[in-house]
Amino acid sequence: MVDRNPWLNFLSHAVLILGVAIVAFPLYLALIASTHTADAIVQSPMPLLPGAHLWDNYRAALLGSGKLGSNTNVLHMMWVSFVVAMVITVGKIAISLLSAFAIVYFRFPFKMLCFWAIFVTLMLPVEVRILPTYKVVADLGLLNSYAGLTLPLIASATATFLFRQFFLTVPDELVEAARMDGAGPMRFFKDVLVPLSRTSIAALFVIQFIYGWNQYLWPLLMTTTEDMYPVVIGIKRMLAGGEAAVDWNIVMATAIVAMLPPTAVVILMQKWFVKGLVDTEK
Repeated sequence: MVDRNPWLNFLSHAVLILGVAIVAFPLYLALIASTHTADAIVQSPMPLLPGAHLWDNYRAALLGSGKLGSNTNVLHMMWVSFVVAMVITVGKIAISLLSAFAIVYFRFPFKMLCFWAIFVTLMLPVEVRILPTYKVVADLGLLNSYAGLTLPLIASATATFLFRQFFLTVPDELVEAARMDGAGPMRFFKDVLVPLSRTSIAALFVIQFIYGWNQYLWPLLMTTTEDMYPVVIGIKRMLAGGEAAVDWNIVMATAIVAMLPPTAVVILMQKWFVKGLVDTEK
């Protein structure tokens, strides 16, 4: 039986509110900065209340400004980020589902060797194999292209492992019932395994979408033209070097806008995301 102590409830809520305030305060500063002029932001102390330039700053960020070190508008950069994130997410999930399905339900020589070869790649992140990967992509002429931005990142050993572990929990009776009904392997995969995996797919979709949206190092190497900049690279390009002044109000407005798509994905799929994580633990 849980002891409902009012002081413990008060303390737990106070700690929770304090933690949320600490995490949310930088976001609040970015939001406030996006409503002021650049001169007001650099003053000491910085204003902590909203200003009167919200629409001007966001219009300049979304439609582009010649003073930002990049003439490409944020809408185009966000489109590039969205395409890259969606291709990476859908590619990782599709390849991982098929890989796990083959490893669990098919018999072929060196099956476990193939699984462990996939699993070992967890110890080889992009940063470790970035030079040979870049050499291959450059030799194939895929620089400044969506294929170059996404293809090297669409394989996921983690997702393959998670789907394999889930498929191992599927009762053998389902396999036998599908076989007796005349369902082939792909029919069993499409009509049984994929619907059963929808919560895991939803959880991985959220994680992989945020992973693809926040990619920085690989797009930094792969893109040399402004029309292929994702929004994360675009924000970095807005920070002018040398003695040039930085329009922090536009940069903060761009950062706020760039956070909206992944935030929307998390909010809209929160129920499925939590359920997928719980089901994975089971």
